[in-house]
Amino acid sequence: MKRIVKHCLLGAFVLLPVSSVAQIRLNQVGMYPAQEKTAAIEGVVGAGDISIVNTATGAKVSPKVLRVAVSPWSGKQRTIVDFSSVTAPGNYILTCGAYSAPFSISETALLDVTKEALKSFYLIRSGMPIEARYAGEFARPGGHPDTLVYVHPSAASPNRPTGSVISSPGGWYDAGDYNKYIVNSAFSVGIVLASYERNKTYFDRLSVNIPESGNGTADVLDEMMYNLRWMLTMQDPDDGGVYHKLTTPSFEGFIMPEDCRQPRYVVQKSTAAALDFAAVMAQAARIFRGNKDYPAFTGQALNAALAAYRWAERNPNVLYQQEKMNEQFSPAVQTGGYGDRMLDDEWFWAATELYLLTMDEDFATAARKYQPQRFSAPTWGNVATLGVYEWLDSDFPDKQTYRDRLISYCDSLIATTASSSFQTPNGNAPRDFGWGCLAETFCANGLSLLYAHRLTGDTKYLTAVQQNADYVLGRNATGYCYVTGFGTQSPMFPHHRISAADNIVKPFPGLLVGGPNPGQQDKIPSLVYPSNQPDESFVDKAESYASNEIAINWNASLLAMLGWLESSSN
Repeated sequence: MKRIVKHCLLGAFVLLPVSSVAQIRLNQVGMYPAQEKTAAIEGVVGAGDISIVNTATGAKVSPKVLRVAVSPWSGKQRTIVDFSSVTAPGNYILTCGAYSAPFSISETALLDVTKEALKSFYLIRSGMPIEARYAGEFARPGGHPDTLVYVHPSAASPNRPTGSVISSPGGWYDAGDYNKYIVNSAFSVGIVLASYERNKTYFDRLSVNIPESGNGTADVLDEMMYNLRWMLTMQDPDDGGVYHKLTTPSFEGFIMPEDCRQPRYVVQKSTAAALDFAAVMAQAARIFRGNKDYPAFTGQALNAALAAYRWAERNPNVLYQQEKMNEQFSPAVQTGGYGDRMLDDEWFWAATELYLLTMDEDFATAARKYQPQRFSAPTWGNVATLGVYEWLDSDFPDKQTYRDRLISYCDSLIATTASSSFQTPNGNAPRDFGWGCLAETFCANGLSLLYAHRLTGDTKYLTAVQQNADYVLGRNATGYCYVTGFGTQSPMFPHHRISAADNIVKPFPGLLVGGPNPGQQDKIPSLVYPSNQPDESFVDKAESYASNEIAINWNASLLAMLGWLESSSN
């Protein structure tokens, strides 16, 4: 007997066999009335074999076949069908022979998934109880108060020697683990604030029921502030240096936060941490300037940013190299490294943000010194693009150069769509898949395309963003909607300790998993991937940290893209 999935589309429940859904790949969450709408059907089928029915009226539509797509690595054939002519809001069923798949059309197609992407940050807060009135069944006791954090020998300073105890509460758990990392936190906050600044009207209305809701500040800013306040505690007040991370020596097991017992440490100051900290504090200081709910923050953040930047100037090449650190200091630290050997992008972002906050020409000069020579999508390891976004919106003399590079980059993405397997600008080469690819390729490039749309007004870039979003939400080789809690088939067992240990069948909703990763760095005898093909190398098991983990930078990229897309599509 086939397992049956109950899928809710705007209140209508549709019962479909899982095997049927898997043969038709489309956006399982929602589409806008005016957007391009396509589906990929496994195999070669004719237009006469396909129909679309409005579930409310029974009206039928025959989509048109665009082409047969052939995967460049697996050789699999898929029929790309277009049903853009279907524009009326409502619920529909696309049928091909024995197979069917539901979809919906709405003016606010991605509103709910955007809200859950934002709400997920509340659910992963550290250091406070997660209450039922905000979290429902995902309520839990507080864990990791981090009021007794030890200074690791690698982080010792004259006034904070080894073993000193400091307080560093708050912030978000970084990923599937329970540690907190400055480099990734800075990027995560930075990319969300970048999207917020360019879509204030939309984000200011986005209410998701968190403790701070209704205070006069947008919920997205309140949530970012929860992490920013933790970040401020990671700066040494004596010299302005910033600890790279707050961590246990080794990863905790798959237990709840309140059950964790390992000691926690702040570990080594690094130049990357100082610069990323300086950049996001300067950015946040500017955005929160005049905010009545956080009146002291701008001054505090400015001073912190300047102190961190000056520390970096005195210590320009202090890299975080965990293996070398462990050769010198004990206890050894085995958690995530977030090491970065190239720091020009951090210098560029930090100098850019400090210039925009202070208008001090020395920072503008420094930014020009470190400016990137090509455009690339924004990721935690390449934050230069966060600075480029600012240049494009400011009066820097090189603004036109950056505009031309961005447009050229986005045009090169779009050029591959017509021959792609799933009618998307990304996902057409093996290099598009790997650790965190759904965020660092599909969402990050989606943001680049949104910026191109903002600069030019050309709807081809908005269409390309929607195509990448369609891929993340189901029109892909595995048939998964890769955001938990959404679609007819989404990950049920992400590599996420709380979701695995809370005795709730469902995982936290709104979490983006890393996605197909042919590297399969987690492969063990008990973990069998269904395929080695680049776009199929995904397994929905908690053990699969290489393909099924979650992370704040990935969710931040998802939130930034979806919020901007929602804002631009209405």
